[in-house]
Amino acid sequence: MAKVKKNSDKSFIMQGSLLAVAGVITKIIGAVYRVPLVNILGDKGMGYYGVAFQVYAIALTLTSYSLPLAVSKLVSARNATGQYRNAHKVFKIALTFAFTVGGSAALLIFFGADFIATHLMAMELSAYALRVLAPCILVVAVLGVFRGFFQGNKSMIPTAISQVLEQIVNAAVSILGAYFLLKMADAAKKGEDFSLAMAAMGGTVGTVAGAASALLFLMFIFAVYQRVMKRQRRRDRTRRRERNEHIFRALLFTIAPVLLSSTVYNLSGVIDNAMFGKIMSAQGHAESEYAGLLGILSGKYDTLINVPLAFSNALGASLVPSLVATVKSGNKRQANSKIAMFVRFNMLIAIPSAVGLMVLAKPLLDLIFFTENNDVSAKMLQIGAVSVIFYCLSTVTNAVHQGLDNMMVPVKSASISLAVHMVSLFVMMVVFQWGIYGVVVSKIVFAACASMLNSHALRQKIGYVQEQKRTFGIPLLASALMGLSALGTYSLFRLIIGAKAATLIALPVAVIVYGSGLVLLGGITEDEMLQMPKGALLAKICRKVRLFR
Repeated sequence: MAKVKKNSDKSFIMQGSLLAVAGVITKIIGAVYRVPLVNILGDKGMGYYGVAFQVYAIALTLTSYSLPLAVSKLVSARNATGQYRNAHKVFKIALTFAFTVGGSAALLIFFGADFIATHLMAMELSAYALRVLAPCILVVAVLGVFRGFFQGNKSMIPTAISQVLEQIVNAAVSILGAYFLLKMADAAKKGEDFSLAMAAMGGTVGTVAGAASALLFLMFIFAVYQRVMKRQRRRDRTRRRERNEHIFRALLFTIAPVLLSSTVYNLSGVIDNAMFGKIMSAQGHAESEYAGLLGILSGKYDTLINVPLAFSNALGASLVPSLVATVKSGNKRQANSKIAMFVRFNMLIAIPSAVGLMVLAKPLLDLIFFTENNDVSAKMLQIGAVSVIFYCLSTVTNAVHQGLDNMMVPVKSASISLAVHMVSLFVMMVVFQWGIYGVVVSKIVFAACASMLNSHALRQKIGYVQEQKRTFGIPLLASALMGLSALGTYSLFRLIIGAKAATLIALPVAVIVYGSGLVLLGGITEDEMLQMPKGALLAKICRKVRLFR
């Protein structure tokens, strides 16, 4: 029995780690292609691009963001009891839902782009990019159903590959689209602002192309997988056949709480942009000025902050079906073990990421966005780096509550946090007049509030209390040693070989110091390391240098 549990945990960590690695790769690709994109668009063009994406993100949240989680949860629950026919029926009904809701939202955004950009976001020229993004809402909704189906079958590899493929196509087409449309708009001689708006529109073409390529890939894998699914359905001996209406209601009841909490999370970004634009305008600032600041926020700050968050989101996606199956089996001890493991592995990445971004903010930005002045973005990153820990923790606890069927807890936590966030943002911008830094600090307030409320609810509902020393204490100490060594290495080598080369040396030094410190302080054991991708190789290296005792 212990061996079965160990293999289950190993599979859970391996599948989650594979999806997490894919998520990090996509964020790295995203950060890399943002360099030429920012160079083409500039901060102002990135402002138009970022505002369009905030509205698009809300539309995705309302139509498709919750679909992968909902489908994976419903499919996993039925597969756990051998109801393969009912699981397949979930997939078909979810597809119908995606086409209906995604198609309606796409039409609404396409025809309402001018009104949204002008009257809601106070940035008229972002309408061009928003209109191009509209069809992608339908594509991503359908894509989410396919990803949820594979995740519900505990196969994260198709989702992982599709994510990487999507980002590669997105990167290539975005750069080409932005470059050529900027050239065409410049030739039309309608002004710099119009040219940048056209370039922003060209950058969004890549998003549509990337999502479409990922969908085609998953449709191909699904077709190949048909034979296996038919065999599963033939082995289904359960007499209970769920009615379409019952599955549809289950889908809605699963989607609604996830949708509400996700909407609140994404709504915070839209509210940031809208409040920032309105307040800056009321304070006498020109649109081009605050468009540039929002461009820094979305083009530079968000790009780096989102890299470690990809790990947390990916592990969250892998936890839900695994936790659902464990809850169905009634094994409370194993469920608590998975929660503890999930939170700890998240913090092992989140804490050093926050410290690294704080310590090397300016060097990292100068290395990536080398054609721009990064003083403002570096200060934003140093202030906001701590939000990585809170956002990862809130993602963790959201996924846990969803896996335990406490679906309304994340909704309540996020709603309260959003109210606190809005008040704090108003005070910071109007009373203290912190400008764009007020937006960054209010993001920390939101994430910290959500994570604390979720953790408190988890304690109240199941009596779960997270272990502190190995989850937070040791990673924090190892990260502090890492930060000091990275800063010292960068400062020394910058005098000898220059800033960019010094950054490239400081990064691997930081990884080595953190990893070594984590092992020596007892933050991770050899058995735990062996459960990770390439864990055997890492354990072998640690044994050779005598890190494991």
